[in-house]
This record gives sequence, structure tokens and C-alpha cells, in this order.
Amino acid sequence: MHKTPDPQAPAAAMIGFDDFLAVDIRVGTIVEALPFPEARKPAYRLSIDFGPVIGIRRSSAQITEHYALEDLPGRQVAAVVNFPPRQIGPMMSEVLTLGFPDEQGKVVLVAPGVAVPNGGRLF
Repeated sequence: MHKTPDPQAPAAAMIGFDDFLAVDIRVGTIVEALPFPEARKPAYRLSIDFGPVIGIRRSSAQITEHYALEDLPGRQVAAVVNFPPRQIGPMMSEVLTLGFPDEQGKVVLVAPGVAVPNGGRLF
């Protein structure tokens, strides 16, 4: 199980540019958002389209505080696409959808401010 970083912690240790490049962060469009009542913490099941090379991948996302299911399809998000899949309850989460904590620690999604092509890599 991964540990959520402390938002009040100082900056992490310096890394090289190659370390940054090892984390493949892409943009995709949510094509389906479903309830995920089996999750331990409130979450949604997302299907995200990362374009023709990566395709559609699934993610469990704890974003229920700020986002309604019906508002998610069509929204672009950023996700790490090269972590190993993780079993989350009955589903296999294939990508890590990225967000920042608000003042209460609830997730706010990371997304481009202007629409960009699905599959674009963060640099």
C-alpha cells in the first residue's frame, strides 16, 4: 500500500532529470465514471482515454468530495501511466490519477488549463 505524502513536509531530496523522466505522466480524458462502493474510502471508478498509443486505462480515485459522477466524463486529468497495476478492492487500478490536497486534505484533480491531445506527456 502506498503512503500519501505529507503536504506540509519540506521539499523532497534532489533528483536527476533522468529520475523525473522515469515517471511517465500523461493527460487523458475521463470517458466513464462509476460509483465504487466496495472501496474502503469513498472513491469512483474512472475509465480514462490516453489516446491511441496507451488507450483506455482504469483508475480508482478518491475524488468524491469535489466532483460529482455526472461532471467527470469529458474532463481531462493527469495520471502516472507506468506504475504497476494495483488491486483496489474488486478492481485493478491501472494508472494513478493525480491531484493536490485542499485545506482539508481532499483531492483536487490535476488538469491542463486548456484542452490538449490525449496521451500528451508532462515535461
